[in-house]
Amino acid sequence: MFPVKELKRSALTSLWFAFLTFPIMVVKVDPIERVVSWRWDNMFFIAFGSFVFSILAKVFIIQKERRASKKKQKTISEPLVQRIVREPRFLYPLALACFIFGISFPFLFSTYQTNIMTTALMYVVLGLGLNIVVGVAGLLDLGYVAFYAVGAYSYALLNYNFDMGFWTVLPIGGLLAALLGIILGFPVLRLRGDYLAIVTLGFGEIIRLVLENWNDFSQGPSGIANIPRPSFFGMDMTFAGGITYIYYIILVLVVLTIFVVNRLQNSRLGRAWLALREDEIACEAMGIDKTKTKLIAFSLGAFWAGFVGVIFAAKTTFVNPASFTFLESAIILSIVVLGGMGSIIGVVIGALILILLPEYLRALSEYRMLAFGAILVVMMVFKPGGIISNVRRNYKFKGLSVVEGKNNE
Repeated sequence: MFPVKELKRSALTSLWFAFLTFPIMVVKVDPIERVVSWRWDNMFFIAFGSFVFSILAKVFIIQKERRASKKKQKTISEPLVQRIVREPRFLYPLALACFIFGISFPFLFSTYQTNIMTTALMYVVLGLGLNIVVGVAGLLDLGYVAFYAVGAYSYALLNYNFDMGFWTVLPIGGLLAALLGIILGFPVLRLRGDYLAIVTLGFGEIIRLVLENWNDFSQGPSGIANIPRPSFFGMDMTFAGGITYIYYIILVLVVLTIFVVNRLQNSRLGRAWLALREDEIACEAMGIDKTKTKLIAFSLGAFWAGFVGVIFAAKTTFVNPASFTFLESAIILSIVVLGGMGSIIGVVIGALILILLPEYLRALSEYRMLAFGAILVVMMVFKPGGIISNVRRNYKFKGLSVVEGKNNE
């Protein structure tokens, strides 16, 4: 039977949610006619819907706790047996099908849809880059957009001042962002947790304010316009052709990023990052150089952000400091958290959801962002570990041999 105490909490939750959404859902002002409409039926639907959802969420959580308790008792009663969990057989065919769909996407959909998907794939790479720093190494970075801005302004300024092309600046932008990651990482190595987050947040704001106020260097708030799109062996392309070409560039970068990040996570360096995330003191006791490990994480994460920044400047043909606010860092961090800390597939799915969902919810008009926020709340209630939780590897001695196993966190 459902506890009465939980019913009271659900009722209070529904009333509080109705109060919070009152200005949006109930009050409607017509500035032309100077008339205020009161939509009280919306308030009732919001209160009733949130009450039902709160009850369903609590029932789900109670059932989940009961199943976990039974599973724990069953595990304790059974003899200790090491099991090897293998990757699903359908994983590689599914990846191949997604890649074929990605290649054929511009031929199946319009230029507008291709442009939206290009933006989503850019955030996939940004999320995977930040996943190295936050999800794998456990270093909370709230100023990740600074490296993104460095890549974008690298292409804009080098093209504006020295007439350098896209393919020449692409590696330069990544290397400059990686160098900035090392410069940021070195003085804050002793910090962790909230203190590291505050420092990185301040660093991101410093970069943005420098770009906004140093007019002689970055053209200030006006930004830099007329940035050329990437060329294909010197051939001139139409607007639609240019968008399709950039789409294929970012698609190749996504595949390359997934391959590199996957190899890094399974390497010796990836295990050092995981040890750093779990316990820094134990990590140092095992002989791992904490300074070097953190710097590599910062620089690699920044490197991918610099790459995407160059592509962003080529895609929009215009950059200014307003494109690199803290909100961008928050969105990228939300992608990592929503997808699953340390999970590559989860970050890809999280990026596609967070970027594509607001675009396809435009039919809801003024309720679009409200529905978007409600979907995020639902995800965090039912899947607090992210869409796809990371898989932890355990190494246990069994006699004289080492057996490798995997169990979910």
